[in-house]
Amino acid sequence: MLWILLLRIEGYYYLCRSFLPEINAYSYMNFTLSQVPERSQKPRTKGLTMVMDKGLSVRETEDMLSTASPYIDIVKLGWATSFVSPNLNEKLAVYKNANIPVYFGGTLFEAFVVRNQFDDYRKLLDRYQLSHAEVSDGSIEMPQDVKCEYISKLAQQVTVLSEVGSKDENKIIPPYKWIQLIKSELQAGAWKVIGEARESGNVGLFRASGEVRQGLVEEILTEIAFEDMIWEAPQKSQQVWFVKLLGANVNLGNIAPSELIPLETIRLGLRGDTFNHFLNTKTKQKWKIDSK
Repeated sequence: MLWILLLRIEGYYYLCRSFLPEINAYSYMNFTLSQVPERSQKPRTKGLTMVMDKGLSVRETEDMLSTASPYIDIVKLGWATSFVSPNLNEKLAVYKNANIPVYFGGTLFEAFVVRNQFDDYRKLLDRYQLSHAEVSDGSIEMPQDVKCEYISKLAQQVTVLSEVGSKDENKIIPPYKWIQLIKSELQAGAWKVIGEARESGNVGLFRASGEVRQGLVEEILTEIAFEDMIWEAPQKSQQVWFVKLLGANVNLGNIAPSELIPLETIRLGLRGDTFNHFLNTKTKQKWKIDSK
């Protein structure tokens, strides 16, 4: 039985989330369908959805969580937006109340490092009681051994996500190098390694057109477990490509708040782009559906 406490304040009713039990994603399915892929349950290590918060207001954050909280695993406060967000403390409290971890974008980490303020950055994580942090080098040139040292140090304090790939579309990293970098960062203590794409989805893992560098991804997967990666995929076509390649429980990042529900339908084969993907052979034959 689900107990819901409503408070009446000045004529309005407010839902007190702290009195709600933990509810997994499948509890939110409104009806039953067969041939729907099984989604991993929260807290999970695969099937993650990382949201890009570029400066949501507290009200917008609450609205997002009211509709999509079961599908959000972690939130990134994009690049260095946390530096100028006047509602930072209040918003972090909203995420904390929803049991959703938050971390500052890697660009903020780089901004502290390039100014020789790494110790200040560590204090910042404690000040805001953050459990996760991102280590990246997309905007500055950093020797890999130095980057791994930062990962190791922060891993003693928080859960670390590292990011591989350049924000410069003209800088192409060969697949073997991606693999070397990813392996070294996992060994240094990174929980997950993020494949760079930026908010626009046109660098790193993708060409300027947004097309996936298919050969790069496939080569990475020959030596890296798919659950160790979070693939930044802000565009719908990119999300579809990864779901078709790796299934419903692929880790995807840089997802816009407005795309959370649409992404979940893509994962479940309930949007046109993946509608046929999870149907069984008998159903496809009956309805003369191409298996591709």
